[in-house]
Amino acid sequence: MYDLHRLRLLRELKHRGTLAAVGEALGYSTSAISHQLAILEREVGVPVLEPVGRRVRLTDAAELLVAHTERVLLELEHAEAAIAASRTDVSGHVRIAAFQSAAHSLIPAALDRLAAEHPNVEVSFLHVHAEHGLPALLARDVDLVLYEQYPGAPVAPITNIRTEHLLDDAMLVATPRANGATALAELADARWAMEPPGTRSREWAVAACRAAGFEPNVAFESTDVLLHARLVAHGRAVAFLPAIVSAEASACALEPSGSARTIRLALRRGSEAAPSIAAARSALRASGGEVA
Repeated sequence: MYDLHRLRLLRELKHRGTLAAVGEALGYSTSAISHQLAILEREVGVPVLEPVGRRVRLTDAAELLVAHTERVLLELEHAEAAIAASRTDVSGHVRIAAFQSAAHSLIPAALDRLAAEHPNVEVSFLHVHAEHGLPALLARDVDLVLYEQYPGAPVAPITNIRTEHLLDDAMLVATPRANGATALAELADARWAMEPPGTRSREWAVAACRAAGFEPNVAFESTDVLLHARLVAHGRAVAFLPAIVSAEASACALEPSGSARTIRLALRRGSEAAPSIAAARSALRASGGEVA
């Protein structure tokens, strides 16, 4: 029988990309991981890694092993949830990840509710970029993830990941208050603050500007939307801001863009039956309902 620990190392390599990243995540040296994967290769009897420049990638046989490993881990997650559900108290450790604006608006109230209703549930929080939450969930770094979707660009379904709608968040056009509210089509010559290229927010924002008939002049790039709001308030930029941070943008003029993103909650299938996970989900849904 193949060694599950070595199979998990192979799975980690698939999700994290490099031996160094696996070592950093798990606290092992690169040489120790290489040694374990070499033993796994002898157990399997076929190559599991092949060199690509200075890196390695999984062979077809290794991909097949990882697919089976995912199913084994799913069953173990079901078992862990079943044992937790058999206890009389709701306790355990839940790891939550969220991007900035969702973290500011949803996490504190959810933590307060969870502490009041289930004081034996311990929660840890990880602030991640919006694009990094689902990979962290797949890598089992966290248990629950808040992520965003924009109109016309749904996130593709992921095997063994369950998602649910949390709230709709209107996207607003923010301009300096001294300028007064301005329609999007009138901002062709403005200097914009946007998130960096490759992010869902940036792709949507650029598409919205193009639909209004212009290519935006992006003068400021940051994943910090609260910084965007401050730049607007100081008259240095215009920006799209999500409605859930509008309280932080009181010095800006805000107009609806006509679009909204959705904030969704994701977890691994098999974990939903764990009482601590269910309690945290309930708290996040309640927090989302209050914000909405």
